[in-house]
Amino acid sequence: MAKLFDRVFVTGGAGYCGSRLVPQLLDQGYAVTVYDTMYFGDDHFPKDKPNLKLIKGDIRDTAHLKRSMEGHDAVVSLACISNDASFELDENLSTSVNLDAFEPMVMAAKAVGVKRFIYASSSSVYGVSDQPDVTEDHPLVPLTLYNKYKGMCEPLLNRHADDDFTVVTFRPATVCGYAPRQRLDLSVNILTNHAVNKGKITVFGGSQLRPNLHIQDYCDAVFLFLTAPAEKIQREVFNVGFQNMSIMDIAHLVRKVVGEEFPDKDEIDIVTTPTDDIRSYHINSDKIFRVLGYKPRYTIEDAVRELCQAFERGELPDSFGDDAYFNVKRLQRLKAA
Repeated sequence: MAKLFDRVFVTGGAGYCGSRLVPQLLDQGYAVTVYDTMYFGDDHFPKDKPNLKLIKGDIRDTAHLKRSMEGHDAVVSLACISNDASFELDENLSTSVNLDAFEPMVMAAKAVGVKRFIYASSSSVYGVSDQPDVTEDHPLVPLTLYNKYKGMCEPLLNRHADDDFTVVTFRPATVCGYAPRQRLDLSVNILTNHAVNKGKITVFGGSQLRPNLHIQDYCDAVFLFLTAPAEKIQREVFNVGFQNMSIMDIAHLVRKVVGEEFPDKDEIDIVTTPTDDIRSYHINSDKIFRVLGYKPRYTIEDAVRELCQAFERGELPDSFGDDAYFNVKRLQRLKAA
């Protein structure tokens, strides 16, 4: 679709999804400002691109955030203390970033003339559900503060929508695949790292159903929200997921693909162990296809192959020891507050 905006402001743009999204936004001709605490650095960005601006900032600093947003047409809101396990950290950190800072950020964006606000929520807002297909109107049953706050922010955003301010929320499934700022603490990525580098996959539980989304499909969804007609997305919520698979089925798929990519490796063992992580849900993403014609194009298998090739190229060194790949470990080391 044709571009509607020229200048895009991405909070949390130096994170896992942002690190793959931002270069593509630049390639599509957008001027992009990344606003991020830079807890994971910024060396992965193409800093030679004149249309890229990097700002080290905290979304809780509303005054700085508001000044930084001036002159932008659209905001992509990715900044958060990300994933359920991150709540092993100081609860005040997560509450202040993921909930308290959110509405002031929306109001600041609107005040400086931003026209569109795209919010990355999470499909984990559904918690546990035995429904065969969880659609966007399913009750939110949060199991952790992370998914509770994600769900609480959605109506806070919607109440600021008007004819000059278009807002849309998407609930992505668990993201997988390769990005310049890699995460190895997400289910498919964890299993692939263990299979490639330890020759053994440990499955916690195994029967839990999880929806998955290739990181490129995540980026493509953001592009769609930037270009979709306002009347189709205003105040809407969209699930964005592809393959719903059990953790055990993912483990078997990872073993198969890693065996094909590294034929000289020994047979990879799959070991099961009990877990208290009972999150299990099967999301339905028909709405985004029905309304916007969006269909994911990449599979879990594609994500695993990408990661295998990155390991093969030596792009993910020290994949168990370097805390750059693990959100909680890095934030704990930095004593983020």
